[in-house]
Amino acid sequence: MGARRGPTDTVLDRASPVPLYYQLAQNMETAIRQGRLSSGSHLDNEIELARQLGVSRPTVRRAIGLLANRGLVIRRHGIGTLVVPVRVRRPVRLSSLYDDLKESGQAPTTRLLAFETVPAPAEVASALQISRGTRALHFERLRLATAQPIALMVNFVPVALEELVSEEALKTTGLYRLLRQGGIHLRLASQTIGARSARPREARLLRVPTGAPLLTMQRISYDDAGQPVEYGSHVYPAERYSFEMSVVADSRT
Repeated sequence: MGARRGPTDTVLDRASPVPLYYQLAQNMETAIRQGRLSSGSHLDNEIELARQLGVSRPTVRRAIGLLANRGLVIRRHGIGTLVVPVRVRRPVRLSSLYDDLKESGQAPTTRLLAFETVPAPAEVASALQISRGTRALHFERLRLATAQPIALMVNFVPVALEELVSEEALKTTGLYRLLRQGGIHLRLASQTIGARSARPREARLLRVPTGAPLLTMQRISYDDAGQPVEYGSHVYPAERYSFEMSVVADSRT
């Protein structure tokens, strides 16, 4: 059973027009997303939290209720309130997972599983607009956030870019950052999002059961000259990851 925790560093602004319960919920959400309130930990009970923070029990109850509605905690009779695994919420835009995690205050780390030059398979050759069998740089990475696996990523780039994408650099930074540093300006991407079940190797690496639901993404990224510079095929555990997008109504709506 996880240790009981409370947001002891929470500061509430009693002069603010923002309700105290909402301030408390926002502070606790930040602590959860940054790993200070870790997955599986038990929150102190309402009486103890109210005592620590100098607020009423109804204030604490409303804050925890808001967190439960957001899917960040779960209340279990006889056990208490548990912090659940946090999903990484990623907007659908042309950005790298590494940069998105850094911006959200999480600590991305990378395990490089493969790095080699290979003959491009048919799908990759078509995506990169090269002849089938032409050599391309292939690499596979496991991306983690706060030590939790959240993505298994397979990428191919044209062999002409291999000087920009070194084996050592991929262990410590994101692909798009390396391309930008090399003067490659990404302008647009063709992206497909789907879902399927985890295969045994994927399940082992992502620490989920075989057959667990995965989100999938295939992406072809283009530079400002319209040339394809990357093909990626990524999978994400659905329990830890989601895509966000805004949908604009057309004139018929």
